[in-house]
Amino acid sequence: MERARFIALIHRALADVPEPFATHIREVDIVVKQWPDDRDLADAGLDADETMYGFYRGVPLTERGAGYNMALPDIIHVYQGPLEEDFPRERELIREIRTTVLHELAHFFGIDDDRLEELGLD
Repeated sequence: MERARFIALIHRALADVPEPFATHIREVDIVVKQWPDDRDLADAGLDADETMYGFYRGVPLTERGAGYNMALPDIIHVYQGPLEEDFPRERELIREIRTTVLHELAHFFGIDDDRLEELGLD
């Protein structure tokens, strides 16, 4: 699928995200990458033969102190290749894009993977 079409699906998947999440999505850059690179995988603690759908880079709100400033913007990477490969039907793809972005946005709020699993956003 063309990148522009994939980006349109991201917008569609996130169109009805409720507050306060919608506000915070605007505070995080969402960047589409075709595949995770070696650095992405290493930073996520994954092996080179593994993959992922998204990755949050930034400082979670819960870890920001009074001296937090002059920081790079928070970024959520969304990996088009693995998502398309695993979810070939558009409806499923949109649902998984939404789940992926919300999962990564939860990391922005300081929610770890164990808690996300409990919430069904793993």
